[in-house]
Amino acid sequence: MINVTEKAAAHIRQQLDKRGNAVGMRLGVRKSGCTGFMYVVDYVDQLGANDQVYDQHGIKVVVDTESLPYLEGTEIDYVRSNALNQGLEFRNPNVKDACGCGESFNV
Repeated sequence: MINVTEKAAAHIRQQLDKRGNAVGMRLGVRKSGCTGFMYVVDYVDQLGANDQVYDQHGIKVVVDTESLPYLEGTEIDYVRSNALNQGLEFRNPNVKDACGCGESFNV
């Protein structure tokens, strides 16, 4: 299960509305960085056969089956620490270690 907070859903909805024809937001992982994996966020224009869809607060978060084991239980939130620092935050219970800059993680 992927959980989306109401604040994150509102932010994602704004981004999807700007895009126009997107079905939802894709969340995945790819091998990268100094600790192993990094999050990949993109628009979804069309669902694939290997996609798992999580519909919460009026938005769809789409995760491919290869990424799902690394993301299971993740909560997506939208945080704003000040006027300049704001964005999606991923609270992933599977993360064992993360790099100092926060760009990559290990499970």
